[in-house]
Amino acid sequence: MPQPIAFQEPALAIPEDAVAREGRFSALVHRQSRFVFRIAYALVRNTHDAEDVVQETFLKLYSSGVWEQMNDERAFLARTSWRLAVDKLRKVRVSAAELDLPSAAPGPLEVLIRADRDAMVHRLVDGLPEELRHTLALSTVEELNSREIAEVLGISEGTVRTRLMRARQILKQKLNAMMEGRHGSQ
Repeated sequence: MPQPIAFQEPALAIPEDAVAREGRFSALVHRQSRFVFRIAYALVRNTHDAEDVVQETFLKLYSSGVWEQMNDERAFLARTSWRLAVDKLRKVRVSAAELDLPSAAPGPLEVLIRADRDAMVHRLVDGLPEELRHTLALSTVEELNSREIAEVLGISEGTVRTRLMRARQILKQKLNAMMEGRHGSQ
């Protein structure tokens, strides 16, 4: 009499190296997601867009596998997220221009909120030329050093230091002028 044939479902085995790889990537995301968010937010100034940039950054890194060969993790992530945020900003500007939106003048509540000191500083920083603003954001918000900033922006360290010095000089002059105007009118 023939032996009955036992049918078995094939087990979906996940190789141990794939599990370890997933764990390393998960640790990278957990360790650096706030850093990547701050980089993106410094440029796009919108929480939702910054979150999109964070997701896109890690998705691109994972799918390309390039994250496993990063030498300087923070500099690599800063450069990648910065470039994606710049792309996102361009897309947002183009779509807003296509919609022909009405003026985005602040409402009364927004004017009151912006009266505090932090809002004043943000407006002054936003008024800086783009190359100065980007360099200052990477230095002050992200606390990157001049070598890391140079790598992110693709410029020399000397240029980074010059831009930082110039941005700080402009902000200091504007803040002094504003303070003199407030105290002089009382």
